[in-house]
Amino acid sequence: MNRIKRSWRLAQASLEVLKQDKELLIFPIISAIVMVFVTLTFLIPALLGNVFDTILNTGIPVFGYVVLFLFYLAQYFVVYFTSTALVGAAMIRLRGGDPTVKDGFQVALSRILPITGWSLVSATVGLLLNMVSRNSEKKGGGLGSILASLFSAAWNVITFLVVPVIAVEGLGPIKAIQRSWNLLKRSWGEQIAGTLSIGLVFALIGIFGGLLLLGIGIGLSLLLESILPGILFGALLIIFILAVSLLSSTLSGIFTASVYAYAAENQVGLIDESLIQDAINP
Repeated sequence: MNRIKRSWRLAQASLEVLKQDKELLIFPIISAIVMVFVTLTFLIPALLGNVFDTILNTGIPVFGYVVLFLFYLAQYFVVYFTSTALVGAAMIRLRGGDPTVKDGFQVALSRILPITGWSLVSATVGLLLNMVSRNSEKKGGGLGSILASLFSAAWNVITFLVVPVIAVEGLGPIKAIQRSWNLLKRSWGEQIAGTLSIGLVFALIGIFGGLLLLGIGIGLSLLLESILPGILFGALLIIFILAVSLLSSTLSGIFTASVYAYAAENQVGLIDESLIQDAINP
């Protein structure tokens, strides 16, 4: 319950920041739209990769892994580019400015090479974790999946500040990882036990809100003996999930900028210092 309360306070604090700069919502929206096109673009290559791997029957889905790596690369590039723009705009607000969408994208464009490098690193790590999990499942053991999950959790903590480091300092991927870890260690010592709590709040909102809409839709359809309420509330459910995801992504980006500002510049202008410390080091 304490974690939920802390998470709710953190979400509220980030939301207060978002009220000052509502244009920050544009970045996750653009990211989501582009990601839809990226996914659709890779549908045919994925099918062809499976066909070639079936024909060759080498035991290792080489073409499938190549397509998966390229998909990861495109996906991460879109996410990191828009995230860098969002964090760049948030940092302008933190330093007393009034950011625009153009300002955020200018920051991201100026960091295009570090973003590309970080996307390559993330795609490689993602592919390796996927391979480990798949091989573990084929062998019928869960050890590989457990190790992959543990490494993924540690990786997320260590690289938590990579995007703001790239946005502000323009470092390459390897130096950005080192800088991210050093900032976290310098601010909170070695006992970092968690990363971001905002996701918890929106996960709960999404689950309970989604179940409520789903229940109402099914109930009305049965009561009225019509499929129309189900379709209507199904559409509302999709819109609700998209809205929750949009807010969660935006507030997470704001929080990341706040953590970086506190760790690197000792500024707490966006979110109170105690909230940042509680969320990172419970």
